[in-house]
Amino acid sequence: MTVPPLLRFEGETLSWDGTAVLDRVSLSLSRGERLVLLGRSGSGKSTLLNAIRLKLEAQASAPRLALVPQDPGLVPQLSVFHNVWMGLLDDHSAAYGLRVLLRPPGRERTRAAPAIARVGLAGFERRRIGSLSGGQKQRTALARALTRGGDALIADEPVSAVDPRQSGDLLDALAERFDTMVLALHDPARALSIGTRIIGIRAGRIVLDRPTQGGLSLPELHALYEG
Repeated sequence: MTVPPLLRFEGETLSWDGTAVLDRVSLSLSRGERLVLLGRSGSGKSTLLNAIRLKLEAQASAPRLALVPQDPGLVPQLSVFHNVWMGLLDDHSAAYGLRVLLRPPGRERTRAAPAIARVGLAGFERRRIGSLSGGQKQRTALARALTRGGDALIADEPVSAVDPRQSGDLLDALAERFDTMVLALHDPARALSIGTRIIGIRAGRIVLDRPTQGGLSLPELHALYEG
């Protein structure tokens, strides 16, 4: 029995803020796939990510999604712990969320602790987001996604502000937590190491859609950025 894909685009035009960005998009996503979107800045990666998110959320039985947008949406006045725990906010009532904001129960700090440690922020739980570096803020957003969990992760340049020497380990942490991922990255080598399939975007079109296993090479991916 063939398992249907999580979503499918068939010859669709995708727009951003009323302007057509990607033309004739035909694409599917199946459970267990790790799609990596590559292309120059402005090529349409974020538009495609957003369209994938909207299509998944519109389903009758929408999968649980964890999101890491380019603007992580952190609250600068709140602590690392609070921002990480916000990944669980819609699992609880407004009254319980307010309780966690004012006086977090120990069990909730315990729930968030593994993800905070996994991204290298152990000891920063009580630090306000506004006092952190760009890389630390991005790590907080990753910890929030890890704490939330779910059926799939959608992430837009999730390690762009992190030291390149540590970005691979953080991507591995995401892969350990999520079987299904759609990532926009800027590093072809990282894309080959973390993805099961590469989607290459150029000049408003998907020009490459191939699995990472089977001969896909770095020069082919670097060609997406030429010209």
